[in-house]
This record gives sequence, C-alpha cells and structure tokens, in this order.
Amino acid sequence: MRLKLVLLCLVLILLMILTACTFGKSTGKVIEVSCEDFYKNQHISKQLDIITAGDTFTVVLCSKFLCSCGSPGPKWSGSAQISDSNTLKQTYHEHRRQDYKALSSSDTLGQDIWTFETMKAGTSNIFMEYDRSLEGGEKGEWTFKLTVVVK
Repeated sequence: MRLKLVLLCLVLILLMILTACTFGKSTGKVIEVSCEDFYKNQHISKQLDIITAGDTFTVVLCSKFLCSCGSPGPKWSGSAQISDSNTLKQTYHEHRRQDYKALSSSDTLGQDIWTFETMKAGTSNIFMEYDRSLEGGEKGEWTFKLTVVVK
C-alpha cells in the first residue's frame, strides 16, 4: 500500500512538472526570424493565415546583447503592438539569452519569444520594434510585422 502511495505521488509530481513546462508555450505554428535574416533585411514582414479562433502561435525573433560593461544593449519591445485586440491577444513574452556569440561580433545572441492567442475571425497586424534607444542609438533598428488572418 505504501509503495502504491509513493508511486501515485511521483506520477502526480511528474504531471505537475509537465503541465508547468507547457505554460506560455504555443500549441500551434511558430514563426522564427534569425539574426542572419535581420542582417540581410532590417525590416521583415510575414503573413500567417488559415488559423481558427482559439489557436495559439509563437513568434521567435533574434536578439543581440552587448556583453562589454554589462550593458543590456538593444532590445525588442516587450509588448507587441496589435492592430486589432479583438482578434488577437499577446499571452506571453520571454527573453532567452544564448551561450554563444555572433560571428565576427562581440554581441551575445539570444531570442525573444512571444505567444499569441486568436480570439475571433478577422485580420490583425502585430508589430515589434528592436531599438538601441538605451544606448543613445536609433529606434527601429530592426522591425518585424506579422499579418495574421483568423478564419
């Protein structure tokens, strides 16, 4: 009886861990843009369609961090600008710093990850801006626009 109780507790703990790991994760499509893509074109637009209301999707964009003097460097806006909040809502955002450096650069690379949920049929634009305003640099060094069509 005691062994069954221990096994049951272990199974419950495992289920809680698995559930926690999926929080903030998308169950749908992933749109990813690498640093190489942004080095080629600083302003990227994409379209995502054939999504039904209630679906989720994730946007993953490259980030750079200047590691000299501990400066946070340029960054993506934490909240995406959404043109129609009745059609889409942002449900999650996180930054992940990577352990490698960009080629021919002192920048440390990372990723910013946003999860969105579709609310109802319609078309909405998501806009994100990556800027160096904290360093006295320009705003909108990189931009990303995603047009989402919800059916």
